[in-house]
Amino acid sequence: MTDPATLSVTLVDGYVDEPAHFGVPPYISTYPRYTAGALVDAGVSESQITYHTIDELRDEKSKWRDVEDADLFIYVGGMTVPGSYVGGTPAEPDEVRELAWTADGTTLMGGPVRFGVGEENAGAQDMERDDLDFDYLAMADVEAAAYDLVHGGLDGFEDRYRSNEELARWAADGAFVIEQHPNHPDYLICEMETSRGCAYRCSFCTEPMYGDPAFRSVDAVTGEIEALYDRGARHFRLGRQADILAYGGDGEAPNPDALHDLYSGIREVAPDLETLHLDNMNPVTIVDYPEQSREAIRTIAKYNTAGDTAAFGLESADPLVQEKNNLLVTADECLEAVRIVNEEGGWRPGESPEDAPSFGEGSANRLPKLLPGINLVHGLMGERPETYEHNKQFLRRVLDEGLMIRRINIRQVMAFEGTEMAETGADIAKAHKQNFNAYKQEVREQIDNPMLKRVAPVGTVLPDVHLEYHQDGRTFGRQLGTYSLLIAVPGERELGQSMDVAITGHGYRSVTGVPHPLDVNEASMDELTAIPGIGDGTAGNIVVDRPHSELDALAPEAPTDDFFSAD
Repeated sequence: MTDPATLSVTLVDGYVDEPAHFGVPPYISTYPRYTAGALVDAGVSESQITYHTIDELRDEKSKWRDVEDADLFIYVGGMTVPGSYVGGTPAEPDEVRELAWTADGTTLMGGPVRFGVGEENAGAQDMERDDLDFDYLAMADVEAAAYDLVHGGLDGFEDRYRSNEELARWAADGAFVIEQHPNHPDYLICEMETSRGCAYRCSFCTEPMYGDPAFRSVDAVTGEIEALYDRGARHFRLGRQADILAYGGDGEAPNPDALHDLYSGIREVAPDLETLHLDNMNPVTIVDYPEQSREAIRTIAKYNTAGDTAAFGLESADPLVQEKNNLLVTADECLEAVRIVNEEGGWRPGESPEDAPSFGEGSANRLPKLLPGINLVHGLMGERPETYEHNKQFLRRVLDEGLMIRRINIRQVMAFEGTEMAETGADIAKAHKQNFNAYKQEVREQIDNPMLKRVAPVGTVLPDVHLEYHQDGRTFGRQLGTYSLLIAVPGERELGQSMDVAITGHGYRSVTGVPHPLDVNEASMDELTAIPGIGDGTAGNIVVDRPHSELDALAPEAPTDDFFSAD
């Protein structure tokens, strides 16, 4: 029997990405936090638990010693949706194998790898236990496996899902892990779970594998956020649910009172939070329950932070594809849901409804509080050439109506074992790849660019942009939050710092900007010429004639008030 109090544990985060769960930095998923909390509940002391990301192991070879020497080594990771990432690189299968071979102690692997594999599924390919040499593979919840394994003295476990009662303890107990994340505290956003499972059965989605929705209590969620807040977290995303509007209800109908208690409770326990965003919102809920949904959306927009995005799973605007894949809403119904979110959440700080607190977010030149995003999936059963036209027609209707969409996510399906798409999805996606690429480019040019100009016009201020990398003489960064814009500013600036940025131009899904506010007597030529209305000649005159005490005569055609400091 191993004494849990003296057990040394190393936990490596290979990152996860699921339909309702982000875990690639700057996000930290629930998996490592809940697993650490389960270990503490089983009797392991916090000081005996070491957490590393896979990127840390790549950068610092000395940290592999923690893997080698641990009595218990736990790996969590796996992708069930394809993606491209800037903040971190998910673990590759060969790296996971090497971790298992390096560890001298008992080894356990878990995460969404249990849902299958795919060619683009880095970190979740070839995940057979015999191939990877792990002692144990958690085919259900890795946190439950960790608890049972330690509680039983490393003698094994039976695959099971944890209960919400267990999670209420483990979620708060595992908050300490974030202090060991290399992004802590300034550039780390904690993924929060409000429920798991889904009442609906779309053909390609893995979320129904968890069963019908099981909602956590308000006290459990706010208690976890309070514990994370006490450990330095200031950025939170309610992303781990199939439909935020269904929270606290029967799985389908909204419960506005429960959402009010949740959001107001979060603000109470984390008064100085800097990000409060969400992810998934089911448009069918809005269509079926419009008045309750409006009330719930008003509550979210009242308590969240600007730039929030409610991802809508339209998946396809083609009626044939909708029918064959058990999709929930028609294009007309989704358009109505887009209208409702625009009406209730599309205002900007400074344009607030009378009862909406400002939370110090400033004036109206910010991103809207809450907008819909649209998810479109290709390779679904029944897809045909007309499918692409149906989708484009839907997006044009949104644009022509003057509505706003924060993000259009176009991807090809990943077919996972246990879904209806398991045998056909990859073949359909491959057959239509040429059509898909041309269509995606057309959407980027004709829809994304004008929509981005509408959502984030020139002069919009994006606070706290974290600078991530250099390219072509510019520095690129993002805000923390759901589907943050990629922002380019002139010059190569020190990475890792944050700054406020005012938007000067637009790409398809990214923007250019300059630091805000600019000091007219310090701004570089590149910064000055980035501002609309200031060309090379005017910028040269501004530089030559410094210092300036007045702005009005500098560039009559430029919106100087949006960019320069007043003194």
